[in-house]
Amino acid sequence: MWKLWLGVLLFAGPHLFSTLMPAARNSLKARLGEVPFRVVYALASVAGVVLLALAYLDGRAGPNSLDSFYDPPAAGRHINMLLSLIGFILVAASHGKGHIRSFVKHPMSLGMGLWSLGHLLANGEKAVVVSFGMLLVVCVVDIIFSTARGKVPTHEPRIRSDIVAVIAGVVVYAVLAFGFHPYILNVPVAG
Repeated sequence: MWKLWLGVLLFAGPHLFSTLMPAARNSLKARLGEVPFRVVYALASVAGVVLLALAYLDGRAGPNSLDSFYDPPAAGRHINMLLSLIGFILVAASHGKGHIRSFVKHPMSLGMGLWSLGHLLANGEKAVVVSFGMLLVVCVVDIIFSTARGKVPTHEPRIRSDIVAVIAGVVVYAVLAFGFHPYILNVPVAG
């Protein structure tokens, strides 16, 4: 269980620090330098994700393998597939300068939030609920604070970016849903 909570701390901590305390973040970034700050931020986040994944795998194999907070709704798995697909397209759109990014305003956070919500609808296992619940909270907090600060994309939208986002989102979705899930996690997405 320590992997789960340390993973939450290492992943959510830097993200919430940056979102809730931008002045302190900027001060720390100025003291450390841009590159060292990004390296520390990335290492903490990656370590958090690795610990969350290990906690998930431990939770599926050990004596606590049936620990669940709730039974997901029957349609949860199918809703998750749809929300995850939309989420990955939005995440891909966050890296371009398309109409999707311009319209959605916060496509990375909204995309990750939809992906998280979908997983919460499809799975009630403790590690999944804690991991994706934390990610959903981080996404919602980011959207709220970014909106309050007036942080919105300012670019001339290009349809090419939208086409690339849709293709990239579908490809990543397909790899994760039909490769990673069944062959790495041993969790088929359909059936």
